[in-house]
Amino acid sequence: MTPALQKMWISFIAMGFMAISIFLIYISRYKSKGFWRGLSATIAYILMILAGLIIIIVVLSGPTT
Repeated sequence: MTPALQKMWISFIAMGFMAISIFLIYISRYKSKGFWRGLSATIAYILMILAGLIIIIVVLSGPTT
């Protein structure tokens, strides 16, 4: 697999993390209570931060040929 394809799949994983975090934030704000609310929000924010870091690394690593 070429480096360009690897970067593409890594960025897809980051976008998936963002989608999962949107879903978890919705669940934590409107559907859950107590411990589950805090747990889902914590997981969502961790995934969002991780996705942001992955995207920054992919973008700043430069173009591939």
